[in-house]
Amino acid sequence: MPLERAREPALFPAPAALADDVVALDPLRPEHADALWDAASGDRATYGLTLVPASLEAMHAYVEAHLADQARGASLPFATRDARTGRVVGGTRFMNIERWTWAPDNPLRRTDGKPDAVEIGSTWLSPSAQRTAINTHAKLLMLTRAFDEWKVRRVTLKTDARNARSRGAIERLGARFDGVLRAHMPAFDGGVRDTAFYSILLGEWPAVRANLAARA
Repeated sequence: MPLERAREPALFPAPAALADDVVALDPLRPEHADALWDAASGDRATYGLTLVPASLEAMHAYVEAHLADQARGASLPFATRDARTGRVVGGTRFMNIERWTWAPDNPLRRTDGKPDAVEIGSTWLSPSAQRTAINTHAKLLMLTRAFDEWKVRRVTLKTDARNARSRGAIERLGARFDGVLRAHMPAFDGGVRDTAFYSILLGEWPAVRANLAARA
């Protein structure tokens, strides 16, 4: 009888919901596109520096692109839902998933398929959900999964360097400013974007978690 080959570890854990009594992060599905468009189709004044699709057709393409990234193990996207009303109010995802190359005998080398580092990004909320407890609770849920379950060494957050609203929200989480990468990528309003990078390290997570829990 031929020997059964050992199974390779999954490239990434299967999509799974995250939720508490304030927010639910539902694994993104094609049928979320209409609800996401409803969330994005009101006052768009705060979206000038953020990628938020501007039509229903564009939203469907946006969802398809995120699901394609998920299929190749590059991200885990979510629809953000207000748990108190059931209404979809935006989106977010784990992205830029990093699995580092280690020497085979290095004790830090991971063999479980989980990432060494990850980014939380592509985050946007409808105007009615901005500056509410939803973002704080969503970030607490995502950071808990990243640090407590996946044991990542770093979580990255980044935004257009001009986006004072987004930078303030990231700084309130307790993330540390790493610097600005100039001429980093196309800006969502045209031109070339300088990007402000922030991070939270595994050793910093207990203090960040306590800060977020106090604010939640």
